[in-house]
Amino acid sequence: MILLLLFVLGLCVGSFLNVLADRLPKGEDVIRGRSHCDFCRHKLRWYELIPLLSFFIQQGKSRCCKKQLSLQYPLSELATGVGFVLIYSFQSFLLRQGYGGQAAVSPDIIGVSFQMDIQSLLNIVRITSYFVLLSSFTVIFISDLKYEIIPIEMIIVGFITALIYHGITFINFITVINVIFSGFSAGLFFFSLWFFTKGKAMGDGDIYLATLIGFLLGFPDIVIALYAAFLTGAMVGIILILRRKKSLKAHIPFGPFLIIGYGITIMWGEQILQIWRLLW
Repeated sequence: MILLLLFVLGLCVGSFLNVLADRLPKGEDVIRGRSHCDFCRHKLRWYELIPLLSFFIQQGKSRCCKKQLSLQYPLSELATGVGFVLIYSFQSFLLRQGYGGQAAVSPDIIGVSFQMDIQSLLNIVRITSYFVLLSSFTVIFISDLKYEIIPIEMIIVGFITALIYHGITFINFITVINVIFSGFSAGLFFFSLWFFTKGKAMGDGDIYLATLIGFLLGFPDIVIALYAAFLTGAMVGIILILRRKKSLKAHIPFGPFLIIGYGITIMWGEQILQIWRLLW
């Protein structure tokens, strides 16, 4: 039951994230103002805004002008819903194994018994932090891919969430130095790329995003994330060039690849490190 509720919550959050991804780069108000059709600016009714379901009921077209809707909307909503479920399941598994807490966050803790100790509360905050990070990265992913703009608001949300997450994990002084150094080093590396290429290789938003990811992961995980980001970016770039979708001089937003690199590191970073140790 809890997984179904999280999936529905993720769908609803994903719908709002689409609003943020479309409005923040344009400087539009994200709170006031009703959602409208991308083509004719028709104000949408509530039944046209039901996450995921409305898209399929309308057969992927707007009700007002019958134009084809972007797959961005159902895919991002579905990804957020699935992401919430996976985060909860993965973190619960780790907690059951004794990583980061005494026990998994159970449905009882979330709304039935209300008898929660400090550790249970910290577990909820930890999982919620991952929900917020997923949401922030989803907005950045869509915005950079669509408008080539990384909203600074989402970077700020990410840093605040990272501070909360690191705070509740009771990290020691060495870990504090590690994450600060990793964030600073990643940011400096991307600043160098931006400076020496005069902004042609990287945008200034990539500097902030790389710094945030470095602050989240620490060393050596940040190295894995950056390596994965450049590798996937190069692979996609080559494919686009071979398919004549892009030229050699074309600019490809790098923010999505940084986020992909972060995701790869979160999921398989430990295994990748073990392989590197065997090879070296």
